[in-house]
Amino acid sequence: MQPMPEDWDRAVAVVAHPDDLEYGVAAAVARWTSQGKTVAYVLATCGEAGIAGLAPDQARPLRMEEERRSAAIVGVREVEFLGHQDGLVEYGVPLRRDLADAFRRLRPEVVITLTFDLTWGDEGPVNHSDHRAVGLAALDACRDAANGWVFPEAGPPWAGVRGAYVATLRPTHFVDVTATIGSGIASLREHRAYLEGLGGNLDPGEFLRTMAAAVGQDAGCEYAVGFRRYPMG
Repeated sequence: MQPMPEDWDRAVAVVAHPDDLEYGVAAAVARWTSQGKTVAYVLATCGEAGIAGLAPDQARPLRMEEERRSAAIVGVREVEFLGHQDGLVEYGVPLRRDLADAFRRLRPEVVITLTFDLTWGDEGPVNHSDHRAVGLAALDACRDAANGWVFPEAGPPWAGVRGAYVATLRPTHFVDVTATIGSGIASLREHRAYLEGLGGNLDPGEFLRTMAAAVGQDAGCEYAVGFRRYPMG
């Protein structure tokens, strides 16, 4: 793994649900915002189908507010929800259009998203279909945003995305989060209702430190987050 380049000023992180970024990536976001970089969050859904026993119309505002508070802890002020249906996000033209529109408005140099692999690792569980759809669409929307003939109704083209970085178990690059792992943990803890819906058995500190320590061992630092780079050009 190589250190992820940090010669950029603005990034957009794209995921499917509230809490997705907080399972590791938020610690990297905290590092970047502490350097004066701007990071915006774009979420395909509002996470309304994510809490068993809590109806979507009740879960939606709750999870949106948890995500805003969580984002603020790591220095993120721009949080957008695209309103696709939680659990039923489809890869396709509508999702690509919404993401291209967001990139043209937010003008990132770097796009961050989560793995679109079928499984978590070679023998891990199947990755959520929403994650797979959003991760792949985020990469394609980088090119869509740059092409003025694609989605012309979404505003002037933006060809400034230099690379997409996908959080994955098969990384090519790493971000040293030793100094910001605490902020990442605090960010995950803001998802109280969601974590309680999972049974309340997850210790955010133990969970995130264990994951980041494993990547850090390969990266040569105490704690790290791993990404796979996809160049754009």
